[in-house]
Amino acid sequence: MGSGKRSLTTAAMVLACACAVLSAPGVAYASPTPAPTRTPTPTPTTSPAGKDLEAIRKKLDALYHDAAVATDAYNAAEEEAKQQSAEIVDLARVIVKGQDKLDELKDRAGAAARAQYRGGGLPPEMRLWLSDNPQQYLDGAGRVLQGEHATKGLLAEMARTQQDLKQYAKDASAQWQKLEANRQARATAQKEITKQIAAAKKLESQLEKKEKERLAKLEEEAAYKAQTAWLSSGVLAEISGKASEQGKKAVKFATDQIGKPYEWGAEGPGSYDCSGLTSQAWAAAGHGIPRTSQEQWKQLPHVDVKDMRPGDLIIYFDDASHVAMYIGDGAIVHAPRPGRTVTITGAGSMPILGVVRPDA
Repeated sequence: MGSGKRSLTTAAMVLACACAVLSAPGVAYASPTPAPTRTPTPTPTTSPAGKDLEAIRKKLDALYHDAAVATDAYNAAEEEAKQQSAEIVDLARVIVKGQDKLDELKDRAGAAARAQYRGGGLPPEMRLWLSDNPQQYLDGAGRVLQGEHATKGLLAEMARTQQDLKQYAKDASAQWQKLEANRQARATAQKEITKQIAAAKKLESQLEKKEKERLAKLEEEAAYKAQTAWLSSGVLAEISGKASEQGKKAVKFATDQIGKPYEWGAEGPGSYDCSGLTSQAWAAAGHGIPRTSQEQWKQLPHVDVKDMRPGDLIIYFDDASHVAMYIGDGAIVHAPRPGRTVTITGAGSMPILGVVRPDA
């Protein structure tokens, strides 16, 4: 890892292009070698066909951003559905046990009722007068009285069990309703994801080969410009945190996935979305974290950018719709968007919302 004390000039050169940061996917973190500073060659934003490529780039960014927001909504609904399904299964087990208990109590109550019936309906005084052995009758009467008390307790327990079963059934019904609501939420999010990605692909399909190449250059230059501005703030000189043992494992897992395709809703092993990559990386490090970027932002401890260390997660955009893992030397590994693969880029190449630490 970089010491954080190197000059701003060296840092800018290091991150001029992402491949100079880490040269091999399997390396968890490394000290990069300086690369010559390059000045981006201005790319014409208007194609011969009259298309404004810069406007198209911004439109594509917006479409893929909206797809990312919908993906987070889908993933959140999916996680809640899993939890609700598990709760319904647990409630079903409890209801089955409660019903078995109620059946047993009913059998015992029935046996007690039959015993009382066999005792006849004569008043106690008459049964005492007719008895051949008054002492035996009195002893038996005591046992009957104890039995009556036991029967009352039995009936009270039956009532409580019936009440519990009603509550369990009510809880299960509520969970079913939530499950159905989440099913609809997932379906809505899926439609939105499909819509946004289809619109982006349609827009890209209208470009000629040379236009696509120029558009790719525009995207690269926009990321480079943002990264350079971030480095120019001097922030890298302040970052000197070292990875924890779990952080090193998380970074290694994430960088081992470089080259695998982005797929919305995916958690590996063949493909990932942004939060699928970060959540699985930390799971591999032995520390579970929330599934979505928004929940990672909400639930995990926040740290200042200057205090971040490899393994920390950088949350991007005001709506926390994207997440990447910091790997040191001002770089991140992340799953960018549909049509891209897990890759390394500058940590400042997108608007940073904040940093969270899974193993704080």
